Amino acid sequence: MLTRHHPLLSPSLGSQRALTSFHFGQAGRGEKVHIQASLHADELPGMLVAWHLKQRLLQLESEGAILGEIAVLPAANPIGLNQNQHNRLLGRFEMMSGQNFNRHYHAMAQPVFAAVRGQLGPDPRANTRLIRAAMKEELARQQPQSELQSLRHALHSLAFDADIMLDLHCDSRAELHVYTGTPLWDQCEPLSRYLGACASLLAEDSGDQPFDEACSQPWWQLRELAVQAGIDAPIEMACLAVTIELRGENDVNHEYAAKDAEAIIHFLQHRGAIAGDAPPLPPLRHPATPLAGSEDLLAPHAGVVVYRAAPGSLLSPGDLVADVIDPLNDTVSQVCTQRGGVLYATSDRPYATAGLGLARVAGSTAFKSGKLLTA
Repeated sequence: MLTRHHPLLSPSLGSQRALTSFHFGQAGRGEKVHIQASLHADELPGMLVAWHLKQRLLQLESEGAILGEIAVLPAANPIGLNQNQHNRLLGRFEMMSGQNFNRHYHAMAQPVFAAVRGQLGPDPRANTRLIRAAMKEELARQQPQSELQSLRHALHSLAFDADIMLDLHCDSRAELHVYTGTPLWDQCEPLSRYLGACASLLAEDSGDQPFDEACSQPWWQLRELAVQAGIDAPIEMACLAVTIELRGENDVNHEYAAKDAEAIIHFLQHRGAIAGDAPPLPPLRHPATPLAGSEDLLAPHAGVVVYRAAPGSLLSPGDLVADVIDPLNDTVSQVCTQRGGVLYATSDRPYATAGLGLARVAGSTAFKSGKLLTA
C-alpha cells in the first residue's frame, strides 16, 4: 500500500489541511479504480466501508490478487470534517461559501473536444488515451483560488482517468440505492446486483455538475460533440462513475460496512480488477428507473411526521407514505404517492415545516426536467 498526501490551499495563516489517499496494486496495469467516502463529511457509513475495504485490499495485495490500481480515500473532505457547531457535524455545505461539497466540479467536455477533435481516429482505445491526456492537461491548467476549489481540483485530478469511480454517500433515512449515468447502466447493473440496491437512478445531466458526473459525463458529451461535428470516431464510455447511497446517516455498523465492502470486492472481481471468481450475480431487486421519474413528497403544512411506509417498500399509486399532524388545530394530512414505485429515501425529521421534503419514490416514467438533485 502506498499512502499519498495532497495538500490543500491554506485558507488562513498557520493552518493547512491535506487529502489522504491509499493506493493498492500497480499503477498503469489493468483497470484504475477510485473509491472515495464522505465527500459530504457528515455522511459516515461510507467512511466505515472504506476502512473495511482497506483491510481487505491489504490482504488481497499481499496475495498478489490486485490486477490494477485501486485508490481508496476514506475521508474525502477534510474541510467538512472540521465544521462542527454545537456538537453537530455540518459537512454537506462549506461554511465559507455556502456551496455543496458535491457540486460545481470542472466541466471538461468542451475544452477537451477542442483539443482532440483533429486527432480522433478509428481505434477506440487510442481515442481514450488521447482524451485522458487532454483531460490531464485541462486539469493542470486550472488554478484553484480557495481551499474548496483546491479540494475539488485534487479529487478530480485523482479520479479523472479512472475506469471505475465509486463515490460513497448516504441519505437521511434510506435503503441502499445508486445513481449513475444512463449510458452506463449496462456496466453498473452488476454492481447494483451485488450491493442489493433497492433503486438504481439514471440521468445524463442531473444538474450542477456533481462529482460522479464530472468524471463520467464528458465521455457521452464528447461522443455527441463528435457526431455533431461529423467526426466518425468511436468514443468509449471509459469511466463508470457511480454514487452509492449507503442507507441512512445512522446506519454506521460493522455488519453493514463489511457486507457492502465485500459486495464492492465481488464487483471488482467481476470486472477483473481483482483476481478470483466473483460469486454468481444476485437478482436485481428492481429495474433501473430515470432520476427524472423520482417523485418528491412534500409536507403540506407544519406538524409531527408519522411515517407509514419504510424505505425499500414497493408502492402503488395512492399508497400512504406519512401522516403530518398539526396538534394545534387537529389537522391530519395524509401524504401519498401519486405515481408509485420504490420508496428509497425519507427525511429523518419527526417534525416538518411546510414544504419539507418527506420522501422520494423511484418511478418508472420520467416527468421532471431541469435540476434533478436536492441542494
